[in-house]
Amino acid sequence: MTLLELFLKGGLVMWPILLCSFAAVAIIIEKSIVLSRAKIDPRPLLMKVRSALSRNDVKAAVDACATVNAPIGAILKRGVLNFPKGNQAVKDGIETAAKEEIFDLEKRLGALANISAISPMLGFLGTVMGMVLAFQSIEQLGGNADATTLASGIWHGLLCSAFGLIVGIPALFFYNMFVGSITRHVHTLEVATEEFFSALEIQNDEQPGKSSVAIAAEKKTSKPSRTIFSDDDFFESKGE
Repeated sequence: MTLLELFLKGGLVMWPILLCSFAAVAIIIEKSIVLSRAKIDPRPLLMKVRSALSRNDVKAAVDACATVNAPIGAILKRGVLNFPKGNQAVKDGIETAAKEEIFDLEKRLGALANISAISPMLGFLGTVMGMVLAFQSIEQLGGNADATTLASGIWHGLLCSAFGLIVGIPALFFYNMFVGSITRHVHTLEVATEEFFSALEIQNDEQPGKSSVAIAAEKKTSKPSRTIFSDDDFFESKGE
């Protein structure tokens, strides 16, 4: 018996399960591409940007960011464009860009999680419907049905559960894998942006014409530092 014949014997519930499988495959492929693109070492880019900004060459820093087709490139580019406006504008720009990039990384993960939960439930629904039909056949035969009649309805119904699990288990696996990968990417982005902020502060400290007393006063009155991703509920600290 071919896979198509088994699919058709499962009944109408098999069609929603099939749609879930198509959606899961599409999401898995799309997220794999997005996350593989985001996986780069940010240190070479940070060195280029810091070197360009030390010469006040904003254009060179922007060009360096534009050559990196990854979230860190877009985030630093937004900050570099605000460099002439001051450090606070740089931080605000990086925060905004970071939220946008994290949203793109997380996009459609909820749909994949729903598929991993819905597919087995659809399979269970198909199994229950198969059992109902099997016992309905027994009733119609006045209780004289043999084991073959009962088994036919049951195994047709169990096909739905099998196909639902075949779709749901891989979807759940890839969902958890993607969540872990995004968490690592966000940590890398946090470290990279903190290094970028530190480089800007060091550069400002080295600027001539600004006294050490003025620098100390600015640091004393500055707001407490916080992670640029602290507003993201998905990645907020769970230990607090």
